[in-house]
Amino acid sequence: MKVVFEKRKNVSTTAQVLVPAISFVVSLVLSGIMLSIFGTNPFQTFAAMFKGAFGSINGFSETLVKTIPLLLTGLGVSLAFRLKFWNIGAEGQLTLGGVAAAAVALFMKDFVLGPSLLILAILAGCIAGALWAGIPGLLKTRLNVDETLTTLMLNYVAILFSEYLYYGPWRDPHGYGFPGSAPFVENAWLPRILGRAHVGLYIGLALAIILWIILRRTRWGFEISVIGASPKAAHYLGMPVERNIMLTVLLSGALCGLAGAGEVTGISHRLQQGLSIGYGYTAIIIAWMSQLNPLAIPFVSLVMAGILVGGDQVQLMMGLPSAVGSVMQGLILFPMLAGSLFSEYRLKWIPADKGPSCAKGEA
Repeated sequence: MKVVFEKRKNVSTTAQVLVPAISFVVSLVLSGIMLSIFGTNPFQTFAAMFKGAFGSINGFSETLVKTIPLLLTGLGVSLAFRLKFWNIGAEGQLTLGGVAAAAVALFMKDFVLGPSLLILAILAGCIAGALWAGIPGLLKTRLNVDETLTTLMLNYVAILFSEYLYYGPWRDPHGYGFPGSAPFVENAWLPRILGRAHVGLYIGLALAIILWIILRRTRWGFEISVIGASPKAAHYLGMPVERNIMLTVLLSGALCGLAGAGEVTGISHRLQQGLSIGYGYTAIIIAWMSQLNPLAIPFVSLVMAGILVGGDQVQLMMGLPSAVGSVMQGLILFPMLAGSLFSEYRLKWIPADKGPSCAKGEA
């Protein structure tokens, strides 16, 4: 007897729920082992993280602050992943979205009055994110250039460009030497709902529901699922594969750009350091944990945001480095990647005497 991996024809609902849940439990076990190695009680640490993230109004509001960009970038990344387009560039698309929104808020305040300035800034952020994602999308569809490399490299271009702006030409002359642009006028501020958390949370939740409906109930959603499963089959069925890839990638980038626009118009009210702090990379973990389901992404984003905020709290309460939260996120990713293998494949026992006839099932 020998064991081979056989690709599942259909992924059951049970597997979609159990695999992320088990993977998350495994990641907690690994995190507990890591904390024990450093001489810390893992149960006390987890309790302190939970209390820091959800045990007070201030802590919960800060968790929501981080949930918003994670939710939006998670939706964007998961949408691209459905097509097997590996968008690793959410961080850069978020950054360019923030830059474009800041440009509108800073330089069009004398020409656009009232709430139109905020609306225009948000639209500019979405367009910038979409165009930045469109570059690797075009390279993929026209020249078959690997998108993993191009999206990742463009992150650094976007981040360095934003740093050049707030350290250089956009630097506030009245900012006492601190890097950052001048503050936005209040017409370019997103309204807040709790502490620093803003209405971007409502926008993200609405978009999650809309995307779920589109992907499950529309022809375009069906075409995306077919293309993601087999581009060749989609070609044979007469589906516009390249056009759908570009539309999906542009929408993915627009969602990430919206996250960046929300950060500058809802949180900092200026372009400054701290816009690019890894939300786009964490979105990859969120996409896998949610099994690319838009309705699951808000809940997973809240959990990941809680880990980040809780990591900051254990630094104050237990003397641990705040990087504990980031390390835990990394430990979540590896079990999730391993778990995804069992979502798409299953173990099959093959009698040894069947020999070469089983070669097809060993892929």
